[in-house]
Amino acid sequence: MSFPLLTATAALPALGAIATAAVPAARRTAAKWLALLVSLATLVLAVVVLVRFEPGGDRYQLTESHAWIADFGVRYELGVDGIGVALIALTALLIPFVILAGWHDADPLETRSSRWRPTQGFFALILAVEAMVILSFEATDVFLFYIFFEAMLIPMYFLIGGFGDRAHAGTDEKAAAQRSYAAVKFLLYNLVGGLIMLAAVIGLYVVAGNFSLQEIAEARANGTLDMATNTERWLFLGFFFAFAVKAPLWPLHTWLPNAMGEATAPVAVLITAVVDKVGTFAMLRFCLQLFPEASKWATPVILVLALISIVYGALLAVGQRDIKRLVAYASISHFGFIIMGIFAMTSQGQSGATLYMVNHGISTAALMLVAGFLISRRGSRLIADYGGVQKVAPVLAGTFLIGSLATLSLPGLAPFVSEFLVLVGTFTRYPVIGIIATFGIVLAALYTLVLYQRTMTGPVKPEVSAMPDLRVRELVVVTPLIALLIFLGVFPKPLTDIVNPAVEHTMSDVQKQDPKPEVEAAK
Repeated sequence: MSFPLLTATAALPALGAIATAAVPAARRTAAKWLALLVSLATLVLAVVVLVRFEPGGDRYQLTESHAWIADFGVRYELGVDGIGVALIALTALLIPFVILAGWHDADPLETRSSRWRPTQGFFALILAVEAMVILSFEATDVFLFYIFFEAMLIPMYFLIGGFGDRAHAGTDEKAAAQRSYAAVKFLLYNLVGGLIMLAAVIGLYVVAGNFSLQEIAEARANGTLDMATNTERWLFLGFFFAFAVKAPLWPLHTWLPNAMGEATAPVAVLITAVVDKVGTFAMLRFCLQLFPEASKWATPVILVLALISIVYGALLAVGQRDIKRLVAYASISHFGFIIMGIFAMTSQGQSGATLYMVNHGISTAALMLVAGFLISRRGSRLIADYGGVQKVAPVLAGTFLIGSLATLSLPGLAPFVSEFLVLVGTFTRYPVIGIIATFGIVLAALYTLVLYQRTMTGPVKPEVSAMPDLRVRELVVVTPLIALLIFLGVFPKPLTDIVNPAVEHTMSDVQKQDPKPEVEAAK
């Protein structure tokens, strides 16, 4: 193709962010509509990428390559495989819903001054994050990937620290202090991971002489690039540490509950359903492809850490009193499943992990956005402040229930397929890990059903007795997400057809084959 489709898909939200920020202070509604239209146009381009992609074709397609910093071997190289295409589609799909759900989230700040434009800034920052995330999924030059992997932290910092949750318990000063703490913690954790990765990126250049993912991987495969064992392991650890912070993997996860708790619900969705997926995606694209032997060497420890994330995150979710922090700890548990599937080194596990990235994004967006609508009505994030909501707002309660059931991976909803594949793929190679991980499912049923019971059932509390049901804008946000959860739950084939060829390539990179079944199939 002569038209740079991948560049256009990322450039459109970047230009939209600039245009939205430039809208005059008095035209905040125009800024909202501009951001929404840009996000919808980006979704159209993402669909075009999806249609143009051929699952049975070359590994990386729609490629673009241009000289950039020639003296250091840095090129502007883009390309997508099945995993990247799926995650670009997820990102482009969720951003319009994030914008619609946060339609009024920045409005109360408008009283600061006539020149202060928080509404424009809020939506411009969301579009900026979208552009950087999409470029991260497209970049096949390691240095180019690193730039956007780090750059997305800046708009996220301002979204967390500058546009916090209005339902914060306490004084405005206390709320501002906690938002600031959460934003700084998010930034510092991820910056430390990024600095360690930068050292590894430089080390990779010293060893390989360039930053091209495809060239380095090909050189490793045909034997023309031979890394010393210790060198490969140190480089792997540098990359993996940064990705584990972003993912987030225990014990590097502690920034997530603070960030999601203090952010608005749409920004919380942006964190866990979009930005954090860059970490798990990069494990598949960079760790396994560039450092296959080190990946296999580190697998036992990583599987144990993933297992701890699954059980630890679920246990802490059970004991939460704050709705948003409960969803945050549930996400830590779910990311444990994703990482476990990646490093199980089976086709079922890696296919399940990729599906889990997509399905977790949809299910978490549905649950968190409905929770945000609930919290905005009551003005509290505490579970104890609710009760009997289903009697006064049945549609809100029904959508909350479906989002909760998707979180516990109920059969018939999309996350079940991915979680099942992850567990099957893990059990065939590491049965003990697979068995223990199933306790995460039991705990998920406990924290989601208890959450629903305490907030939606029982006597109607006086504070919620006049609570309105979902409005048209809110239904427009939630309905497509629920429809997707059901559709991909009963018919995941369109997604697996895109993902499976990329997984086969990854399995080839690490020279792993699926274990043979112990019992032969009947003839």
